[in-house]
Amino acid sequence: MLTIYDIAKITGFSPTTVSKVINNYPDVSDKTRNKIKKALVESGFKPNAQAQFLSTKKTWTIGVVYYEGVGIGLAHPFFSYVIQAFKHRVEEYGYSLLFGSKTDRLKNSTFLEYFKYSRVDGIVIISTEEGNKETEEIINSDFPCVIIDIRNNNAATVSSDNEKGCKLAIDYLYELGHRKIAHISGGFGDRNWSSTTRIKCYKEAMNNLGLNVPNGYIADGVNFDYSGGYSAMKKLLKLKDRPTAVFAAGDKLALGAIAAIRDEGMNVPDDFSVIGFDDIELARYVTPGLTTIRQNSTELGRSAADILVEQINQKKKLTVNNVIPVELVKRDSCRKIN
Repeated sequence: MLTIYDIAKITGFSPTTVSKVINNYPDVSDKTRNKIKKALVESGFKPNAQAQFLSTKKTWTIGVVYYEGVGIGLAHPFFSYVIQAFKHRVEEYGYSLLFGSKTDRLKNSTFLEYFKYSRVDGIVIISTEEGNKETEEIINSDFPCVIIDIRNNNAATVSSDNEKGCKLAIDYLYELGHRKIAHISGGFGDRNWSSTTRIKCYKEAMNNLGLNVPNGYIADGVNFDYSGGYSAMKKLLKLKDRPTAVFAAGDKLALGAIAAIRDEGMNVPDDFSVIGFDDIELARYVTPGLTTIRQNSTELGRSAADILVEQINQKKKLTVNNVIPVELVKRDSCRKIN
């Protein structure tokens, strides 16, 4: 089995420099790093995990907690894209992921206990719920951590610019002539941060344009899913003073709303304009193509990885709230009215 001393002989650099490259230390020039990495690949060198731990006091493992209470699951395209981007980024730093588990075999009753047992170097939390006991336990621990999709003043967080996204959506519909604009939320639960934030921002955007939000114009989408959007749109269609446009808190909600409109014998965008939030891949392939607010899932994942690794390297926790820009993507689900 090759050792770092063998790689040092091959490259002409010291064993210390080779070790720094293997362990992703920053104080190595790009030219030197690239030459050593090439030698590592060509020689088929595999670093010994135990030796790495002894030399760096790291397990080179990052714990992952996914926690939400509305049943979305990691199958939701937005979260799967973010996790994939996070995974790719931390792998560039040399880390692997370990998903949190609470097992009877290990007698772990919390995610924090599991990660202590597994000796991870840091933890990423993907959560839709504010004030969750288990995530708060991690935030208040000594572990470096970063939270995706929630803002928290006691931890490092990364989230999309929901305020700007809601304003872009409502302003666009207003420019198209719409004055009766309803909202399908991701759920009415007080702890669902994304949903409550977008409800709040929808109201602010409407108020800034001098538009009323009549009773019934905020419909509960329950779980950010297709079925929630479908049932919420059915309620909006029963209103005496129906809206002409709908802003959904997520793309799957918007797609469910479009299906409900069609099932009632009407059409998008001729009878209703619909705009979503996310820009999942399906949004560009459905008919009509869904106008939506694009979240940069790649940048969310990469930014979270960079912040977490910085904390691990500096050996101190950060309390930063990194807000990732969003953009309006215009397709065919909205039309101008008189």
